[in-house]
Amino acid sequence: MSSSDRVRDHAGQGASTVAAHRARRRLRADRARQLADLLRHQVLGGAFPTGPLPHESVLATDYRASRNTVREALDLLRAEGLVERLPGVGTVVVAQKYPHGLDRLMGLAETLREHGRVTNEVRTMGPVPAPAPVADRLHLPSGTDVLYIERLRRLGGLPLSLDLTYIPLDVGAALLGEDLENTDIFRLLETLTGRPLGHAEISLEAVNADAHSAAVLQAPHGAAVLMLERLTHLSDGRPVDLEFIRFRGDRITMSGMLHRSL
Repeated sequence: MSSSDRVRDHAGQGASTVAAHRARRRLRADRARQLADLLRHQVLGGAFPTGPLPHESVLATDYRASRNTVREALDLLRAEGLVERLPGVGTVVVAQKYPHGLDRLMGLAETLREHGRVTNEVRTMGPVPAPAPVADRLHLPSGTDVLYIERLRRLGGLPLSLDLTYIPLDVGAALLGEDLENTDIFRLLETLTGRPLGHAEISLEAVNADAHSAAVLQAPHGAAVLMLERLTHLSDGRPVDLEFIRFRGDRITMSGMLHRSL
């Protein structure tokens, strides 16, 4: 074999070694994400309410993973703000996410009543001309005045969501004299209209917080927030409440029960 052939052969072996190393790192990263998903479910489910997570060696044995994979999984949860490593203690849960169901039509205070008191800071409230998409969703002529409400909602004093709400003025005008700081709008709508709420159309997506939303929610600029768009109807089918709700993604988790129907 010539010297040039030997050089090429050595280079080829080096490239194969690098490729194999990168493949192992990718595989470990994949396994770390899988383990992080499992641990996140346990953390959010309250599996470690009073103490640290099991030691890395215990987690490695329980989940048949390497110590490095466990460390990477815990790093992912730490980056999410769910856990923190304390010297002499171990990895502990430092954040709590509150469950928000998607299979029942309820106000936020009703949804989270078992977790504390929801308070509302009414930041803006008054009649505004309905933007065309809002008028269309509420079945109103374009430019019709609607009641616009912006509320910062807190649970246990911590910012949880920023709610932007549009309500037809013939219904919403009566809300101007109501206690919106301590009462869900859903409950007030049923009382003022004399009708129960019927159903809602919802969509949920992750968006990056704009500067205003981030400041109000005390979240980092550009942080991911859960955007829930909800159009709520009375029992007779009339749409009466269009909401754009930005939830802090590190403080809320959405869940529901789905039934398969073909």
